[in-house]
Amino acid sequence: MSSSLKNTIEKIKTLEAEKKTLMVEIEGLKKIADAKAISLESEVSALRDEVKSLKILVGPESSNQSKT
Repeated sequence: MSSSLKNTIEKIKTLEAEKKTLMVEIEGLKKIADAKAISLESEVSALRDEVKSLKILVGPESSNQSKT
């Protein structure tokens, strides 16, 4: 087997190992991103509820004042 072929085989093995490592890392990062999105959805929902409650509390006249 020529040295060029050996180098190519080694390069392929190295790249396959790196690919496997990167795929594992990507899956981990996707899980973190999904968890963050779920958390943000929950926070946004709570903030929307708070806005609704505050609008009810202060009444429609105060929203007219904030526009002027």
